[in-house]
Amino acid sequence: MNLQSAINLDDMRELARRSLPRIAFDFIDGGVDDELCLKRNREAFAQHRIVPRYLRDVSHRDQRVTLLGREYASPIGISPTGLAGLWRPDADLMQAAAARDANVPFLLSSAGNASLEDVMAVAPEHTWFQMYCTTDEKINADLVRRATQAQVGVLVVSVDVPVNSNRERNKRNGFSRPFRMTPAVVLEALGHPAWVLRYLRTGGIPMMRTWKPYAPDGADAAQVADMYGTLTPAPMVNWDHLRRIRDAWKGPLVIKGLLHPDDAREAVSLGANALVVSNHGGRQLDVAPSPLEMLPAIHAAVGDQVELLLDSGVRRGSDVVIARCLGARACIFGRPSLYAVAAAGQAGVARVLQLMRNEIDMVLAQMGCGEFDRLNRSYLWDRDTALPHPASSTCETSVRPFVRTGSV
Repeated sequence: MNLQSAINLDDMRELARRSLPRIAFDFIDGGVDDELCLKRNREAFAQHRIVPRYLRDVSHRDQRVTLLGREYASPIGISPTGLAGLWRPDADLMQAAAARDANVPFLLSSAGNASLEDVMAVAPEHTWFQMYCTTDEKINADLVRRATQAQVGVLVVSVDVPVNSNRERNKRNGFSRPFRMTPAVVLEALGHPAWVLRYLRTGGIPMMRTWKPYAPDGADAAQVADMYGTLTPAPMVNWDHLRRIRDAWKGPLVIKGLLHPDDAREAVSLGANALVVSNHGGRQLDVAPSPLEMLPAIHAAVGDQVELLLDSGVRRGSDVVIARCLGARACIFGRPSLYAVAAAGQAGVARVLQLMRNEIDMVLAQMGCGEFDRLNRSYLWDRDTALPHPASSTCETSVRPFVRTGSV
């Protein structure tokens, strides 16, 4: 199998499995505990049925979507993922460039390897910057300052990692800090020579460049990673931390990782402009519900006041359509992009985005809806009544627009 023979996102996963040593692939692929949440995220989409409408003119389909005041070509984006440079050097820059070319958002993880400033030079109009609150309030404030100075369009704060989780695949493989390439890991990795050569040629563990300014002068990549590990997770983080960020940040603010409707209401009252309904891709709490299961309740609580996005388990164009029918304006995904960049670099990421765009287009045509933004709950089958949901049960909302009040 090669890149051009990959016809869906599962094929891209298989390409990555063949390209990466087990320790690297399992870090991307794995979840937490028994990995039930991983399965639940996919099964949630399988519970829904789209009821097609025929004899409608679908010769033209439009999947453009406006998010936080900017129009994008498709209702998809790339979720923030840390350590991307370990799978392929400059992976963050490659993902940013692919998102730019496809005109979709790229959410740069503050735990990535390219610096915020370097990624902004590649994709200034498409980069959203994602951060975690740390135990050091001065660093939190400085990350916001840097995002402002770099003229980032959207700031994303992830709130769903209060402590490290029990990722058993990583433990079995010895993926921990300090990172050590044990003889067993090296032996298995030799079956993937292209990755090993890249790893050795670039000096091993890549630098977390966004964090280098906070480390002592001369700190190497391992020392910067260790410093990051002392600052995050930050279990004391609470709503007051977010209020300080909201006060300092004048652009659109996105809160990522909420699953409870009451937390969504609190985020809206704090001044969030958008929420990413997410369970961190099944990597934090194995008994958490899927974001798709919680989306209707969150939409009912705040959907007319804030823009909703969804991630975790999104693998098909039909998933994006279902999420829109239930109240999300767009979906983002992380693992498929990592699989792709690991297997084929920027061309792989471009392929993933194009596959998803093609699938969304095909589903819109098959279901008889030419415009993505006109999707609503009436296209879904109601399991309780064995009928389509009423036409009045709509997900079309009057979302408050974001008005830029300062230079960001």
